Amino acid sequence: MPRRDRRGANRRAFLRKLGALAVTPWFVPAAALGRDGHVAPSQRITLGFIGVGFMGQRHHLSRFVEYPEAQVLAVCDVDRWRREHAQGTVETAYAAQRTAGRYRGCAAYNDLRELLAREDLDAVVIATGERWHGPATVLAAEAGKDIFVEKPTSLTIDESLAMVQAVRRCGRVCQTGLYQRSAEEFRVACRLVREGALGKIERIYVIMSGTSSEVELPAEPVPDGLDWDLWLGPAPWRPFNKRFHQYGESKGVVPWSFCRDFGGGALTSNTVHAFDVVQWALGMDESGPVEIVPAETGLFPDLTFTYPGGVLVHVVDQRLDASRHVIPKGWDELTSIQNFGGVFVGERGWLHVGRSGYLTSNPPELVADGPSPYDRFVALRRHQRNWLEAIRTRRRPSCDVAVGCQSTIVAHLGCIARWTGRSLKWDPTGQQFLGDEEANRLRRRALRQPWRV
Repeated sequence: MPRRDRRGANRRAFLRKLGALAVTPWFVPAAALGRDGHVAPSQRITLGFIGVGFMGQRHHLSRFVEYPEAQVLAVCDVDRWRREHAQGTVETAYAAQRTAGRYRGCAAYNDLRELLAREDLDAVVIATGERWHGPATVLAAEAGKDIFVEKPTSLTIDESLAMVQAVRRCGRVCQTGLYQRSAEEFRVACRLVREGALGKIERIYVIMSGTSSEVELPAEPVPDGLDWDLWLGPAPWRPFNKRFHQYGESKGVVPWSFCRDFGGGALTSNTVHAFDVVQWALGMDESGPVEIVPAETGLFPDLTFTYPGGVLVHVVDQRLDASRHVIPKGWDELTSIQNFGGVFVGERGWLHVGRSGYLTSNPPELVADGPSPYDRFVALRRHQRNWLEAIRTRRRPSCDVAVGCQSTIVAHLGCIARWTGRSLKWDPTGQQFLGDEEANRLRRRALRQPWRV
């Protein structure tokens, strides 16, 4: 057996053994890690980070460097300031854990292909803009890396389908960033819905429905230290404008998402979390809605999705009022919906769920034993470590690529209904629109060479 293959086999055997000792999907006991909870450097899951802006740096890199079962070896970003800052974050964190107080073991790359060519990386975290999620995931899978890819999983429906195919074909573990699957309040809410605590579900309310549009902005000088061509990647060429990217420290989560070349707007970048909860609660992880009605043709002011069995999902604005919506009985004191959550209305009452342990209902005793309020990043850390656990055991993680892509497709359906301005029929089995060629063309986009999915 070649030296690298033997090392990889030994690593995998150790990781499987370690995974078998874990008490929960996100906790690794100190006994398994070794003395004082440490893992020998040769047995840690080695990571590379692709995209270290707001999400990549603040949400992921800053946490993964704390996990003893993982070690970050490389970072990649087309923004020089960000990649050097991320490199410093890694080396400072690891230096603090060493007796000598020094560490210089993190490489920094401009081009993701150079990072993916490293044979000493087990897995990558992809936290770029969504224009890159599909191509980067496919490249990573083909390079033999396990993957954590942020939401939304893709820029188009067909990209999501290609990602699932690549991950399965290459035998990789892929977690998606829809981390509410690891949050206790959402677990409780979805279980109650599935077990019939509300009776037959009639309608569901979620918020945030803005979509992107075609935009033209004037050309501005490309900042020194930004590789604009690689920033665009598979997206159509257009001149740089600082509204798309602020060089240096990231001040926002998705500043580019208003532009249709780069994203789908709030519907794909934010509401996708709520769609994932809807899919989970309704048992639709392998399916989806059958009709999408936009504001221009619908009774409700924003978007309505019809699911099999007649369940209606209304995507509305932040506040509810009787002139615009049918307010559930006993909901008079509640006029807004929790961000990223939703309200499930059934024959026997309603249930309202949001982040950080938010869970209310009518009748109230439904959630009497629900979780207490907590820091929402506890759920994110669970989600990240669930992925590390899945790498060890080679089992599918809590929001596997097929599940996350299906929830992202729901968001894409809403965008396409908005862009066409008409009601659409959707076949969730064949993954195509019925009787609408224009809508079907919008399932995909041409990628700029040499990028592909």
